[in-house]
Amino acid sequence: MNPVWQTYLHHRHAIIENNCVVRFGDIAAELKDTQTGTIMADLSHYGLIRFSGDDAQTFLQSQLSCDIREINLQKAQYGGYCTPKGRVLASFLLWQQDNYLLMQLPASLSASVQKRLALYVLRSKVQLIDARDDLIRIGIAGPNAATLIKEITGSSRSSDQSLLRVIHNGKITILCLAQNRMELITPIENAPALWERLNQQATPVGASCWDWLNIQSGIPVILPEIQEEFLPQMINLDALGGISFKKGCYPGQEIVARTQYLGKLKRRMFLAHIATTETVKTGDALSSADMGNQSTGNIVNAASSPDGANSCRSGSACGVAFTLHCARSPLTWQQYDVGAQGDGGSFVRSCSFAPAARDLASRRRASTSRRAAPGPTTRTSAPLPCLPLLDLGWTANAINGRSPV
Repeated sequence: MNPVWQTYLHHRHAIIENNCVVRFGDIAAELKDTQTGTIMADLSHYGLIRFSGDDAQTFLQSQLSCDIREINLQKAQYGGYCTPKGRVLASFLLWQQDNYLLMQLPASLSASVQKRLALYVLRSKVQLIDARDDLIRIGIAGPNAATLIKEITGSSRSSDQSLLRVIHNGKITILCLAQNRMELITPIENAPALWERLNQQATPVGASCWDWLNIQSGIPVILPEIQEEFLPQMINLDALGGISFKKGCYPGQEIVARTQYLGKLKRRMFLAHIATTETVKTGDALSSADMGNQSTGNIVNAASSPDGANSCRSGSACGVAFTLHCARSPLTWQQYDVGAQGDGGSFVRSCSFAPAARDLASRRRASTSRRAAPGPTTRTSAPLPCLPLLDLGWTANAINGRSPV
């Protein structure tokens, strides 16, 4: 985090740990505001890599799963960076600004991904620079987000929801992530004034609130705990337009294409709400008594849910229960209610989760033993919708190992 920006946020009562804004006040109240109001969040917990040079586009086209040729000054792309075996090392958001490209991904992966990509530059005219401290990123979301952005910048959001639109307005770049969710990028010298103007109508919240919005939108965020665990389709990057099946080769392309065209995909990412007093973390394993306690999936991302934060804090009993949304068509999700054992849930009647295996070799061995039925393979360029649920403790994107139908 930029030290000047960190000092500024401290003066605005931000609680910062490990270069991440944890909260500004009561986290439960911030989660409630995230659910119903207009909020703003510092996004310094994401890293930023700048690619410049005559060969930057060609170089990235040969390394990433998305089609770089579709990225321009008005359009961004989600994508993945894979191993030669097709396993995702990082998921990211990529856009063009001026004559260079910017890749946003978790700060915990930024340095390692930059180092790995730099190994393949060779004689290409490409420069990779850590731009995390040069540009400040602020997320804004809520029913009044678009109106507030228009008042401040004079720019209005496009009505086209099928793509990630980019708007450049002087010193501010606007990434339109969803109908009422945007990200603002601005130089450090302009950031305090922008924050003050946004704060007049939006409530500052911690990073976990933005993580919850990502989960609700079906956006996967690969973290160190789950590197090399999933193919891009398993985390629904194909549904987000983050995989091109028409471009040339890139690391893992053969495996990804074979999975797509031969229909061998056995796992998909679902939205799950888990009521529990325990902490749910990325990489945690899910198991079911109905399936002989064998592995049924893994947590991709998790965040406290607005309703669950209140019920668990007040001491209410929180059993292990969740609801899955299974993709049946590009814009339709079928809901599966799951209750405690004996309640007659339609997928599994009980589910539990276990701490993640932190050792990468152990996780690789465990992944080879998972068996599953094929999941859906429908593609769409728009993010898959997720239905909100109430009175549950955690919200998570989970990889499901078996289909409920």
